[in-house]
Amino acid sequence: MSLLLISHIKGLVGVHSPELRILRGSAMANLPVLENSWLLIENGLVRDLGSMDSVPEFGSELQEINAAGKYVIPSWCDSHTHLVFAASREEEFVMKIKGQSYEEIANAGGGILNSARKLGNTSENELFESAWKRLSEVMQLGTGAIEIKSGYGLTIESELKMLRVIRRLKENSSIPVKATFLGAHAYPSEFKNDHNGYLKLLIDRLLPIMADEGLADYIDAFCEQGFFSVDETAKILEAGAKYGLKPKIHANQLSSMGAVQVAVNHQALSVDHLEVMDDKALQSLANSETIATLLPSCSLFLGIPFADARMLINKNIAVALASDYNPGSTPSGNMNLVVSLACMRQKMLPAEAINAATINGAAAMELSDKYGSITKGKIANLFISKTVPSLEYLPYAFGSNLIDKVILNGKIY
Repeated sequence: MSLLLISHIKGLVGVHSPELRILRGSAMANLPVLENSWLLIENGLVRDLGSMDSVPEFGSELQEINAAGKYVIPSWCDSHTHLVFAASREEEFVMKIKGQSYEEIANAGGGILNSARKLGNTSENELFESAWKRLSEVMQLGTGAIEIKSGYGLTIESELKMLRVIRRLKENSSIPVKATFLGAHAYPSEFKNDHNGYLKLLIDRLLPIMADEGLADYIDAFCEQGFFSVDETAKILEAGAKYGLKPKIHANQLSSMGAVQVAVNHQALSVDHLEVMDDKALQSLANSETIATLLPSCSLFLGIPFADARMLINKNIAVALASDYNPGSTPSGNMNLVVSLACMRQKMLPAEAINAATINGAAAMELSDKYGSITKGKIANLFISKTVPSLEYLPYAFGSNLIDKVILNGKIY
């Protein structure tokens, strides 16, 4: 038996009820914090918790951490990343500084196709090693569950290579990893004028192999002008549904062209980005169970508008936060920064932002029955802050690493 007691906790954060799976609208401001508390972890699970005024006798055979002056917070649940990639793209960073837009860089051979070329020349082992380092880094920054997409392959061989790397990460990581098939990330150069040819490759050839090997949990498409149209996205989502793959799609990043509506019509688990919204997209989302996943560090890096979190929350929509970690538009998987940006630039309250990055992030990966809150019976994935004056200080002091200890499956990481 493995017992870990965290005692004298200044604030035990996210002590939600066991039946809670997601928070919507105004309820997102409800972040239960148990002050002056203790937490008992047994064999990787939250066994019990309570006030220091009434600490039971647990015996001597346990490890104890004194968290006086510190907060204990559920691990971040990062539900949108592109963590597997072959190389960085800092040359495009310089192009952005010189004033070139996302679309201009893509048209010049950069962007997604740049990453695809680099990935095609990288072995599976090399991809795994680099992705493992990135995954280890974000775990040290408090991430305790993560989704990873393919989409930098754009050929049968390279997409399968990416998905097999993600499977290896799943098998070897101490945190849950969800895999999303994003073959519809961009049209390869050879299919620039033959969209139907590429769709057939994805649907008729790649999807059956991927499904046979059980390589993906979800399906995604970049539904955007210059990438995949609404009709093309619908075909991809319908094909994925035949293999039990729920949609999690890139929607309304650069324009509002019906991406949200097609996702909602196909019962998407989440629509991600939403920097550009109109009334039709907003109403469609408000009348659905689909989660709005916002990616503020992408807006920061690209210099594009931030998604209107307040508008979504006021419409009683469930909002999640994720990093969008990728080499082109968000070369950072730091969820602490994401939470800070949500407060500073999207006017989310700290409580709303923390809930969006924990319980709602878990829901956007169908993991909120076991992750995303500090609740009896859930997996003990959490982190302990350094000594801080308040919970609000965490997003306020955005330039500091305020994590003292990371605990995954009940063990210090």
